[in-house]
Amino acid sequence: MTPAARPHCSDTARARHDPMAGTAAPARRWLLVEHPGPWATDALASRPFEPALAHRLDAAARSAGGRVLLVRRHGRRAPAGPLAWAVADHDGGVRWSTWRDPDDLLQAAAALTEGAPAEAPAEPLLLVCGHGTHDVCCAVRGRPVATALSHRWPEQTWECSHVGGDRFAANLLLVPDGLCYGGLDAGTAVEVVERHLRGLVTPELLRGPSTEPPVVQAAVVAAHSALGPAGPRDLAGSRLEELGPAEWFVELTGRGAMPPLVSAHVTRGHQPPAVLTCRSAGARPAYTYVVTDVREVTAPAVSR
Repeated sequence: MTPAARPHCSDTARARHDPMAGTAAPARRWLLVEHPGPWATDALASRPFEPALAHRLDAAARSAGGRVLLVRRHGRRAPAGPLAWAVADHDGGVRWSTWRDPDDLLQAAAALTEGAPAEAPAEPLLLVCGHGTHDVCCAVRGRPVATALSHRWPEQTWECSHVGGDRFAANLLLVPDGLCYGGLDAGTAVEVVERHLRGLVTPELLRGPSTEPPVVQAAVVAAHSALGPAGPRDLAGSRLEELGPAEWFVELTGRGAMPPLVSAHVTRGHQPPAVLTCRSAGARPAYTYVVTDVREVTAPAVSR
């Protein structure tokens, strides 16, 4: 079956109940570049970016453990003045500036590799993947979510380019927290953001904190489910020990509503081959994570 004739990847993923935990694309710093569109399949190949500039931005982001995302206001309404760019850091700072000519973004590339931004936002930015040229599900499922969130939080909400996990559309990334939620619709997205802004994670729709590696992400989601409710920054990875080829002991540092120390056992497997994106040429497997023995540590943890 050709890609055009297949069911949408997000429909089939929901029918299979594909697990989301541990699937957030890792990043600790983000360069957000306002670009009203249209966006190319590869966002940085969009006009008016030249290949040399795209390479410079991507290389700067990689060196900083980050990612570049194009952003735009929902409805592609064109801004009256210059376009914005921002560097958002997991430590909480966001540095804003503007650009008119693509070469102005060389300043953004430099900012990516500098120390943490000095400015800090009052509220997180709500980035909804609406990159329909990358995957149709991002448009079909993402844009209704962007509509709902922009009505409620017009200044905080942006559509963004590909964040990974097309089959989990609609996807929502909150920065600078770094938490990524998936499988959203207009109603659940508003509920998730309301809870998030009150300091409560919704673990059943959480793909993971992008600031952690996938194994730790899966442990964080499981700990929120088992020991929550808790807040977006109440857990962080503190120890990851490989016990075997696909088996880990994970230790998490907690604060707020979470215990000071949490441990978990994580094993990685594969789901049966499936079409994971609408543009995919065929079926392939994907990693899955099973988390067991999630517990509060009351004495020094010993791996097993």
